[in-house]
Formats: sequence, structure tokens, C-alpha cells
Amino acid sequence: MSTKKKLLEAAAGNAGEAVYVDDVFSTYLWTGDGADRDIVNGIDLAGEGGLVWFKNREDTRNHALFDTETDPTGQYYLISNTNGALNNTGASQITYNSDGFRIADGTSWNANGNDMVSWTFRKQPGFFDVVTFEAPANADDDFRVSHNLGTVPGMIIVKSVDATGDWYVWHRSFGNRNDSVKLNSSNASAASGDFWGESDPTATDFGVQVRNFATRPVTTGAGTYVAYIFAHDAQEFGTDSDESIIKCGSYTGNGNSNTGPVIDLGFEPQFLIIKDASNANNWVMQDVMRGIVTNGNDPYLHPNSTSAETGAFDSVDVTSTGFKIKTSSSSFNYWGATYIYMAIRRPMKTPEAGTEVFMADTRASSGGTLAEFISGFPVDMYLRYLTVASFEKRAHTRLLGETKLITNTNAAKVADTTVSFASNVGAGPSGESVNTAVLAHMFRRAPGFLDVVAYTGDYVNPISHNLGVAPELIITKEYAHAWDWYSWGSVLGANKFVTLNSNAAATNYTFNTTVTATTFMSGISSTSQPTIAYLFATLEGVSKVGSYTGTGNDLNVDCGFSAGARFILIKRTDSTGDWYVWDYYRGIVAGNDPYLLLNSLAAQVTNTDYIDPLASGFTVTSSAPAALNASGGTYIFLAIA
Repeated sequence: MSTKKKLLEAAAGNAGEAVYVDDVFSTYLWTGDGADRDIVNGIDLAGEGGLVWFKNREDTRNHALFDTETDPTGQYYLISNTNGALNNTGASQITYNSDGFRIADGTSWNANGNDMVSWTFRKQPGFFDVVTFEAPANADDDFRVSHNLGTVPGMIIVKSVDATGDWYVWHRSFGNRNDSVKLNSSNASAASGDFWGESDPTATDFGVQVRNFATRPVTTGAGTYVAYIFAHDAQEFGTDSDESIIKCGSYTGNGNSNTGPVIDLGFEPQFLIIKDASNANNWVMQDVMRGIVTNGNDPYLHPNSTSAETGAFDSVDVTSTGFKIKTSSSSFNYWGATYIYMAIRRPMKTPEAGTEVFMADTRASSGGTLAEFISGFPVDMYLRYLTVASFEKRAHTRLLGETKLITNTNAAKVADTTVSFASNVGAGPSGESVNTAVLAHMFRRAPGFLDVVAYTGDYVNPISHNLGVAPELIITKEYAHAWDWYSWGSVLGANKFVTLNSNAAATNYTFNTTVTATTFMSGISSTSQPTIAYLFATLEGVSKVGSYTGTGNDLNVDCGFSAGARFILIKRTDSTGDWYVWDYYRGIVAGNDPYLLLNSLAAQVTNTDYIDPLASGFTVTSSAPAALNASGGTYIFLAIA
């Protein structure tokens, strides 16, 4: 059964609609304009409730936390870097919507000209809950606070909202139930009385002794508190409702930047909070939208500080199954120290249309020197071309940050500060002038369609991936050295590969091409060399990896689509032939269709009619050259609906 079919059956089943991390968590980036703004992140806050956490990335401003339980009107907020009570803005600043939220003019959460970030947590059993509660008049009483998490919490944050009081954090990894760290402090964990009651948190409640949480005298009457409650490893999400999307755990630092701790989550994270529980070090917050770069610098923020975003060193790499520490910095990896963390899984929803995962655009779309290539979704990889003159064909990848790889050569990775993935709706800004001749093909990672894996080459051990199905086309590049772009496809047969930066025919080579729904062999990758791999598969109605045999006549290629292909990549494998690319943006029509060659510096060609539209896929015409349609020739292709 296809991934898409399982998704649809799960959605229609008696158990209710499947829930994905995409439905309950979002990191959203934008440049503030000091005006009202709608943030459309797909999170239903109006119907389900939750928490929105803001930070100005460029300025020394407070962290601002709005939640639907403390104040559903969005007028009051808390600050994680202070112990103060609720702040009253005097008017509603946040409107909770069914697909995100609307923000009013505000210097803390929409400062004009400043880069902003929001993290949205939706209430959902097995993921997150937010509750408010009243302290008893007798603050010495131990009492239980009910919650709707439906599972034993992994981390709980409690804050007084009507009086001064620290942000107390309980974490499942503490050896002593009554240990706490403070979110608004860099201090190490400490025990002080029965902070968290007389028994452990359960799937329905947790204990508190409020006298220890606030500075109000014991004789003071009831006070109001808020609790943010995070789950741990509840395997209730995804297509079959059997996957975890959040884990709260710990690791022990070893002080080694070369072989730092490796944390196995069982999933690839998109968001991390880390705290040294043994020493006085700041909390750190990281996410892949702002950048967790493989073998590169990683920006982070401190929830206990007003400081702007920083990160001048390589601190963390994400992997297909977790994350690994890349520094000896005491904030991440002091020898013998215990670090607690919360990790949230990367997006996992299967696409239902090609427009969700592929889009083309030119520099003319947005206007201005910092115009974006617009996709409508976060971009994980894009190909950039100049269509009117000879120009290198560039590949940019979120996991590799501000760098480029050139598909028409075997050159190593090169730094490129014109590259940015800091947008939820496209790629850029690139620092280039608006130019209709600059074209981008933008791709989003998604189960069943595309995965991108950064790894160290290994002849022997399988490499984990999150495609969810066995990949049918794998394109790899050892990016630290001048090595070819080796590409393997199931349609080539065993022990054969083609080279993306060459027009050569498929080459026979004895190597392991074993692929599964969770792993692949690195094949011809060298041992201990950093490598990037792009894994494509056929997803019903979205993409097709396949092959055809040329006829010399008009040849219909059925991809199972209903409205034709919007992207087509073709390579001849039994003889020489370039890597041809067409797209809907420049035109796939009954007449001439512009194409580019990924393996060549050549400018696009616009005066040929080598392909025609076909509702189920595409047609290779009789006028196509031998590189596309020789009688008896063999060809591989990737098409996207």
C-alpha cells in the first residue's frame, strides 16, 4: 500500500484523523514591519489553543510568551528571561486563528526591519498542554494539578502569572523528583523541599507545593499560575498513529568537539532546547529554520536572556535519527556534566500534490534587491540557474547552509553568502538584483517524495534516511573534495551509476546498492568523507521516478498524473546524453519548450520542441535528439506533477 493511501485511510478511519507534528508545532521566520501581520503556519490555535513564543533575533529584546489559557484575548504576555508577572500591553496584541495567528504592531514581536522568530505549540494529547491553576489559600498544602496530556510529562514549566516568581522547570531526567532548574536563570539544577509534590507526575496530573514557586508570603491568599507541559515519546502520531514527535532526555558531556555525544531520538529533530543541569550555563534554543548546519555554524538563542541571536561555531548537527554535539563549549559539552534537552521531530506529513513540494520562480516575483524566490513552503533544496547566458548550475541545501555545489562540475562545496533559507515561503534573500533570467527550482523534503541526508561516507554500514519508502533515485556528492556527483537509480539495475556532472553513459561498478524504507548503502562514497545525498521516490499523484525505451517517434510517458508534469528531468543511460530539465514556469507546451542542462554551462535553449504536455505525464516528441529518444535507447527520468 502506498504511503499516500495509508494516510488517507488513517484520516478516514474510525480512530479519527491522523495527527502530524506539522499540525501542532511551527517555527516561523519573518522580517518585522511594525504593522499588523498574519502569520499563517497551519496551526489551529483558535480551536485547539496553545502557546506562541516570540523573539527578536537581531536585537536585545525580551522573549514574549502568549498563551490561550492565561489570556485568550492576547493582551497579556509573560517574559521567559525575567521573573516578572504578566505584562499588560493595554490592547489585544495576538489574535488566535485556525491557521496561525495575527499580530498587532509591537516592538517586541514585530519590530520594524528586524528578523523575528515565533515558535507555536498547539495543545494536543501526547505533545503539549497548557493549564492555569489557582494556588490554595494555605500555600503549605501539597496538591495535584490536572492536565490533558494523556501521557506522563517529559518536562513541566511553571510560572506565577499574577506575582513575581521564577520559572521553575521539572524534567524527567532529574535523578531527584524535586530538582528544578529555572528557565529565567543560568543556574544549575537544585533541590529545595517538595517542589513537585509528594509523588511523580502522571498521565493526568502533577504535584506542586506553590509556597516554593513564588515570593509571595505564605499567608497570602490564592495566586494564579500557568504550566506548560511537554510530553515524552508518546507514539501516537503520523500516518499509522505510531510515531513519536517529542522527546525529553539527557546526555553526559565528554568535552570532545571531534567525537561529542551522539543522541539517538529515533527521528530527525527540527527544534532543540538544551540546558547544562550541572553548571551555571545558559539555556540554548536551536531550530533548523534559523539554521542547524552540517559542519557549519549554528545560530542559537537563550530563553533566559534578552541577547540577540548568536552562533559563531559549529555546535550541533542533526542526523536522520537524532543529533550530535560538535563542540566542547560548556553550554553543550562540558566534561562530565549532565545536559537535559527537549527535541521536536521535523515535519512528517505526506504531500498530496506536487505544488506542496516543488515550485519554480524567478527574481522578478517580489521586487527589490532582496527579493525571494517564492515557493509557498519552506525550501530544503533549490537549484539556481541563469537562463540567458552561460552560468554555473548551483545547488543549495538547507543542511549545508550558506554554501553552493555546482552540478556541472565536480568542485567541492564553496561558501556563498548570497544563500538563505530563512523564509517559510521561499528561498532567499540572495542579495541579487531582480532579474527574470535568474531561475530557481525549489524542493521540499517530504515522506515518499524527497529526503536529503548529510552523512560521512561509509562503504560498509547502512545510512539512515526518513523517506519512508525505498529511494529510487539517489544523487550523492562528497562536498569536501573535487569528486563527481554519483547517481544511482533502481531503474538502472544493480551495480550501475551515472554522473550528474557528465554526459557519460551509465558505468558498471561493483558496489552495494541495497536500499530500504529506512536505510541505504553509501555505494561508491569514500570512507570518512562528508557527503550530501538527495533521495527521490515515486509518490502517487506527486512524483514519478522511472525509465523508458526510445522509439524515435512520439512517445507518451505515463507517470500516473492527472494534469501533466510540472518538472521533468531526463538522462540517457546506455549512451552519452546530457541531463535535460524542463519546468512549467518557462513552459511545457505543445510548441517550443525551454530546457537547461544540469551538467553544462550552456545557456537555456528555447527554440526546440522536444517534449509535449500529456495529462498522465509527458510526451517525448519525434523531433527529440538521440539524447532523448533514440530507437532502442534507454533513459531514466524524474517527473513532478
